[in-house]
Amino acid sequence: MRREFLISVALITLLIWLVARIYPPFLLLLLFFIPVFLLGFYDYFQPRHSVRRNFPFIGRFRYLLEAIRPEIHQYFVESDTDGAPFSRDKRTLVYQRAKGVRDTVPFGTLRDVYAVGYEWVNHSIRPLHLEAKDLRISVGGPDCTQPYSASLLNISAMSYGSLSKNAILALSQGAKIGGFAHNTGEGGISPYHLQGGADLIWQIGTGYFGCRAEDGRFNPQTFAENASHPQVKMIELKISQGAKPGHGGILPAAKVSREIADIRHVPMGQAVISPPAHSTFSTPIELLEFVAELRRLAGGKPVGFKLCIGKRREFLAICKAMLETGIKPDFITVDGGEGGTGAAPLEFSNHVGAPLLDGLIFAHNALIGVGLRRQIRLIASGKVTSGFDMVKRLALGADMCNAARAMMLALGCIQALKCNTNKCPVGVATQDPNLAAGLVPARKGRRVANYHWETMESVSEIMGAAGLSSPADLRPWHIARRTTPNEIKNYSEIYAYLREGDLLTEPLPPSYARAWKAAAVHTFGHVS
Repeated sequence: MRREFLISVALITLLIWLVARIYPPFLLLLLFFIPVFLLGFYDYFQPRHSVRRNFPFIGRFRYLLEAIRPEIHQYFVESDTDGAPFSRDKRTLVYQRAKGVRDTVPFGTLRDVYAVGYEWVNHSIRPLHLEAKDLRISVGGPDCTQPYSASLLNISAMSYGSLSKNAILALSQGAKIGGFAHNTGEGGISPYHLQGGADLIWQIGTGYFGCRAEDGRFNPQTFAENASHPQVKMIELKISQGAKPGHGGILPAAKVSREIADIRHVPMGQAVISPPAHSTFSTPIELLEFVAELRRLAGGKPVGFKLCIGKRREFLAICKAMLETGIKPDFITVDGGEGGTGAAPLEFSNHVGAPLLDGLIFAHNALIGVGLRRQIRLIASGKVTSGFDMVKRLALGADMCNAARAMMLALGCIQALKCNTNKCPVGVATQDPNLAAGLVPARKGRRVANYHWETMESVSEIMGAAGLSSPADLRPWHIARRTTPNEIKNYSEIYAYLREGDLLTEPLPPSYARAWKAAAVHTFGHVS
């Protein structure tokens, strides 16, 4: 680490000097150590590489090993099967775009195009040219008086606490440069979110951090004060998170610094475990009434909620409550059960919550079925890395996408899997000031902006190749998938899509009938 390097230099120099007083030839060792020290001091102060800043000289060996790895791994694969690990190829794609390195590939595709699971976009003989800067969408329904013009790709929820202050500052600066939004995560609005200047999506979790009363419940006065900040463009009520739905957020005690404890209004030195459920509402109608109250307190800014799809009747109960009350969220963020996190029980990460595509298509169908889809934006959150990833999710029902893991990689994350230990070697997911110092916000913020721009360029080029002039024109049949070695289906053939109002008339679609009849506006439980 940075501090240990300086101590080591001092101790080694002192040791050589003491031994040389007894045996002068020992001074020749300095001929070896002086170049090491000089390289180490250069690494200590250079702003480009976090690993070398945090581990002067020693960190160089990581790049040496990368340089001699097989050449095939220098390239990337444009898409990966959903649910697969975040591969080296996808990491390489993000790194290349963040660093502005050429990301073209010689010798054609590196994928086995005849393997089951291979996917592609069906292109047009008459392609179009689209401008990436024009790919934006307005968020705000009929009851919203301050709609927000959002990029199709934004930074997903990551809290200050889970990430270091330098990482938060870099993300905010990158979002400001690139003109996209930064979700605060449930940890509240920190000075570093504001200092970077980005448009913010303020996430409110079950702990109500940033709008928390002394008893841990929601404080409307504090909420209204923070929501009025001009950088806050949208409010997201977090019901559940894909990586640990039904569990509540986890911030290990090692990461709870004095500043974080003050921001969240929690005791220092104790793990912060948010309640699994909200205390402000317990029924579908109460949820929507709370959404309406947040929108009123926020001065008409867009308000929505985020969840991982679980019991289908519960989401359908919310849809029924929308019809009964007339209250609708401005957006719904669908998180996937495969989503990432800094800390979660293994069983929750692996076996709780619907995967993103299944949850997204279900939510899209439910809103279509009750005739409300055009009034509510759907945001897909989970494993968005490439332009193809985005185009696929937009085709399957999303209006826009959020990315967390890819944005962390753009910051320089090397997936060391130390997020929950406070020992992140590149200063991204740690509150250790010595490690966080390895991340230089001004440089890494530019890399985040680069990644976003290059990915949006990819989206515009893919859509243009398909002959589409707007993201709204994307449909499930534009994405093909090899389902067996000799069979190809598009996604409208793989998944059943409802028609407008299908859930409001008999006969009900068979796959939705049971859940629809079990859904009730006054309870999230089962109604027989």
